[in-house]
Amino acid sequence: MCFHSRSYENEVEKGSAFTLGLLAIKLTAINNSSCCSESQRETALLLGQLAATDSDCKVHIVQRGAVPPLIEMLQSPDAQLMEMSAFALGRLAQDPHNQAGIAHSGGITPLLKLLESKNGSLQHNAAFALYGLADNEDNVADLIRVGGVQKLQDGEFIFQPTRDCVAKTLKRVEEKINGRVLSHLSYLMRMGERNVQRRVALALAHLCSPDDHQTIFVDNNDDLDYNFLFPPHSPRISTGLALLLQILESTDAKHQRDSSMALCRLANKASSLSSIDAAPPSPIPQERDAKDREIPNIRWDVFELMMRYIYTGSVDVNLEIAQDLLRAADQYLLEGLKRLCEYAIAQDISVENVSLMFELSEAFSASNLRDACILYILDKYSKLCVMPWYVLADGPSYSTRDKKLICESADHRPNHAELRG
Repeated sequence: MCFHSRSYENEVEKGSAFTLGLLAIKLTAINNSSCCSESQRETALLLGQLAATDSDCKVHIVQRGAVPPLIEMLQSPDAQLMEMSAFALGRLAQDPHNQAGIAHSGGITPLLKLLESKNGSLQHNAAFALYGLADNEDNVADLIRVGGVQKLQDGEFIFQPTRDCVAKTLKRVEEKINGRVLSHLSYLMRMGERNVQRRVALALAHLCSPDDHQTIFVDNNDDLDYNFLFPPHSPRISTGLALLLQILESTDAKHQRDSSMALCRLANKASSLSSIDAAPPSPIPQERDAKDREIPNIRWDVFELMMRYIYTGSVDVNLEIAQDLLRAADQYLLEGLKRLCEYAIAQDISVENVSLMFELSEAFSASNLRDACILYILDKYSKLCVMPWYVLADGPSYSTRDKKLICESADHRPNHAELRG
């Protein structure tokens, strides 16, 4: 302690207020007693103020070792100390020479943690620091790797300036995702740890450019092994899309929501490039700011299968969910999915339920299922004519249209391949 005091006195003699502040932060950082908290706060504030007024000071402060103790203070139980430290780091992070050093010293993760604070000033200072760090290409990959994009998107920020700062940070990250950064992220998505793979896939779904969307989420890559994601009979798809679909099947509600929003974002990007389908209208402000979007009349397991079909072109339809999935496929004009549902339902037609199946086909314009019902009625006439619900063709409720349908179906009996579509 005496050595530090003597060094401190020598620097004071030089008359440097800047060095005074820097040595003070070094001196107090090694002392864990509560009496030093006030000194640490004042010193961090001083460094932030010096960095805000003089660009040269930003570089000198970092070069003389202020960053590690400032990052350590971000994890202090003292809220004011954390705020002053985030304030200083935020000003230092605006200089390009300091951005890589702050991230390399471990500054990204504790700053992201502060975004979860209920203290508006603390949130804002942390967000401002992250905005500065995102200006560095190397930091962008690190920010995505530790889940920074998800924290920025999901954060509940108290002040409007903080929300604006976060939006600018995400925009800055989006602009950096190209060239070397995109190549590194693609590598992490293929070869990184499972959590890292998922974070990168979710971030790229939201932030990659429409031009890169095809390569990352649509094109196959024969060099990759997908068996760890899907059963062997599943269609081969890109790693990015496989990861999103895997997250969609998670039992964690947040993971499901993240994946569904990412898939919807991909669909919007794909439609913007399509010459056939117009892009959906822009959401109203209330929709754009909403954290969750409800889809009426569709259960989660039905939505999950819809997403799998949309992005892979295939899905296994079982009888337990086939009718609900048929209703959803008709609502969203997914004709291929509708045919798969019709085929699954047609396998379960019986004497007892054929009338209900026919009504189902009429309700959802399921022509293949309707034809299958009519053919079944023709084949099982002797058993059906004694059923209490059966109506003779000459009965007053039997329409000319229904007679015509039976005649047409008798002339053309669809085979199993046609029912499958």
